Amino acid sequence: MIRDEKCIGIQFSYSKVIEALVRTLDSPKLSQEFGMPYIPNTKDSIDAIFKTFRGVAWVDCKYFYRDKPLSKQSEVVDLTSLKNALDAGLYCPIEYIELLERKRYSLNTARTYVSLFSGFVKYYRAKKLIELNENDIKHYLQTIVKLGKSTSYQNQVINAIKFYYEQVLGMPGRFYEIDRPITEKKLPSVLSEVEILRLLSATTNLKHKAILVTIYSCGLRMSEVLNLKISDIQSDRNLLLVRGAKGHKDRNTLLSATTLALLRKYYTAYKPKEYLFEGQSGSQYSAKSVQNIIKRSMKSAGIKRPASAHTLRHSFATHLLENGTDLRYIQTLLGHSSPKTTEIYTHVSTKRLQDVVSPIEKLKIDI
Repeated sequence: MIRDEKCIGIQFSYSKVIEALVRTLDSPKLSQEFGMPYIPNTKDSIDAIFKTFRGVAWVDCKYFYRDKPLSKQSEVVDLTSLKNALDAGLYCPIEYIELLERKRYSLNTARTYVSLFSGFVKYYRAKKLIELNENDIKHYLQTIVKLGKSTSYQNQVINAIKFYYEQVLGMPGRFYEIDRPITEKKLPSVLSEVEILRLLSATTNLKHKAILVTIYSCGLRMSEVLNLKISDIQSDRNLLLVRGAKGHKDRNTLLSATTLALLRKYYTAYKPKEYLFEGQSGSQYSAKSVQNIIKRSMKSAGIKRPASAHTLRHSFATHLLENGTDLRYIQTLLGHSSPKTTEIYTHVSTKRLQDVVSPIEKLKIDI
């Protein structure tokens, strides 16, 4: 701030080339107070800096994009409930929550980050956060490991801590050298096609059946089915638009004739206003309600294995693979960024394994 106006300070190791290029910018001035040239803080100025120094110098502009939302499609999130929890003894700096809010992290992610970082702050409450070093972080992670927490939980703890030091405080990536835990190679749980049929047949409520059929037939995550809006149904193209999915990316997925017919029947009966699936008050349907639907239907169908909405998504992918769908198409339908994520279903699919003949069959043995 210079004379109550936002400015861009340009600091660099002395170079005649860079110094000459700075002079070509729009009306650069020298600040005696800060000991560097500066220009007005405008979008045009930032664009000019990139254009001027491209190929000549690396521009550290992270502070200008510190509050930038994760995606243009990200919805504004209200974290008032988390801020109010600070008065109830939650260990987390208010700046941490405010930055999560400005960057439009999802409510679930924000809750997770705040909860995990609060545990870290509470553990070191006798010290100032700025004084903690890499060894302190490693020591804390060791306590997490000894508690038997999963590798995904450990990774979330690391991300929550890094968010404070690198995003909130704007410090360099000083904790990148922390060893990330090796991800457990667990295969996803799936239901067979027969079990899916039993599950859906045991679901007699029209809305409940529509929800489960949509999750399975479209391969949706829990958050994706809850965020569906009526306008996302593209019946003329037999596609379903999934907005702001994981990674804040939109994608299209299948909308089968069977699913569309069921959704039309459901719409006629329930007439939702905005979200495709709404609660009794007209608000967005809750994740807990969907979990309860699956739990009751599994019990009615006599399927004793645990299952969730993600089990239906895993089953969708596995059944597509077993029926000959190319893995690349499955990757697109699921919204996976990397094909490696989708390849896990090749380990789950048993159809081709069942066609493999054991070598013992060629041996003449008495049994």
